[in-house]
Amino acid sequence: MADLALSRPRIRPGTPVAALVLGAAVGAVLLVPLLLPLDQSAVALDRTTLPPSPAHPGGTDDLGRDVLHRSIYGLRVSLLVGVVAAVAAALVGGLIGGLAGLLGGWVDRILMRVIDTISALPHLLLGIFIVAMLRPGLGAVILSIGLTHWLSTARIVRSELLSLRTRPFIDAAIAGGAGRTRILTRHLLPHVLPKIALAVTLMIPHAVWHETSLSFLGLGLPPHLASLGNMINDGQRSLLAGAWWSSIVPGAVIVAVTLAIAALAGRWRDHLDPRVRAELNL
Repeated sequence: MADLALSRPRIRPGTPVAALVLGAAVGAVLLVPLLLPLDQSAVALDRTTLPPSPAHPGGTDDLGRDVLHRSIYGLRVSLLVGVVAAVAAALVGGLIGGLAGLLGGWVDRILMRVIDTISALPHLLLGIFIVAMLRPGLGAVILSIGLTHWLSTARIVRSELLSLRTRPFIDAAIAGGAGRTRILTRHLLPHVLPKIALAVTLMIPHAVWHETSLSFLGLGLPPHLASLGNMINDGQRSLLAGAWWSSIVPGAVIVAVTLAIAALAGRWRDHLDPRVRAELNL
């Protein structure tokens, strides 16, 4: 009975709320550009810094642009960058962690020393350096995130493979004449891929915040294009004039969406690992 209770974790109160928030955000990102196209270069100087109202639920900025409308477009950029960069980082981390876990020996020691060295560097500063060396833009931001966020995936894959290599079913497969390719595809990858997918999900909020930070510092998209980081940066000028919504609305959007993703990813992590639920008495 205890095992049955452990295999059926109860739903946390915040899980439906997180799913609702994320579903609404994804729906808005997909539908709003189709129903309400945005002219990124258009301004309306006759309606600057208007407070939130039925006509403009998020108010307008100092150039008369609808803040909520631009926040949805900015969220689209952030989610695109977050997903693509997280997948790229997982591929890099999975490859390096797989080499370390499968080969072991001096290859494992060298790769782990490289990982430890890069881990000692602040990710944001390293990302700023990478973008500064390239031409600032969406591609440079994705590359900088992919090259700075693969470390955790590499450690997860390496530790999982080192653990699997000593399992009795691997010894049985070798004794049964299974080759390396069969062992890798039939016995190792099915155990590792769910952990990599979870690592990608957990990495998306970090990637979104990384992109927002780079855009805030002027190293992301051009200033006239809608990006949450650009909007928060531009909203600093309006804060002094009392137009708090110029920064609060895009800031609230990114906080709500990243918290929702993190909550759902945490729920998935607990579902994959019963030991985590046992430790938390769930």
